[in-house]
Amino acid sequence: MDLRKLKKLIELVEESSIAELEITEGEEKVRISKSGSAMAQNYAFMPPMMQQPIPPPSTPQTTGAATATGTNSAHDNSHQVPKGHLVKSPMVGTFYRSASPGANPFVEIGQTVKVGDTLCIIEAMKLLNEIEADKNGVIKAILTENGQPVEYGEPLFVIE
Repeated sequence: MDLRKLKKLIELVEESSIAELEITEGEEKVRISKSGSAMAQNYAFMPPMMQQPIPPPSTPQTTGAATATGTNSAHDNSHQVPKGHLVKSPMVGTFYRSASPGANPFVEIGQTVKVGDTLCIIEAMKLLNEIEADKNGVIKAILTENGQPVEYGEPLFVIE
């Protein structure tokens, strides 16, 4: 299931009164559920089993941009986020800037990106999920540190 389909399903669950949605297409299975509170929503994504996990880096790398604090949520960091198009996390997981420890990051601040370019990887349930740019532009900020946990909807990048 492609990321656009997944985002649309998440939006439909958010906008509806249903508490949980589970869809199976072949070997792919997606389960989206939300708790009673609109502020605290939990989503689970199970992509295809073909992807390979990578070990976490030995030391976190800082980005030089605004970073998330101990309470990672889009609400808490909204006053720190620079203006521009936000690329948000489509799932809960661990944020990685590169394909493997020691490899060059997918993107840097100031780099021009096109729709479909890989920005980062989010590891969820030992599966790696590439997060792609959904807008053409220039990376203005990287809002999360390498190896840090992210929540659904948390801003990851600012593209202008």
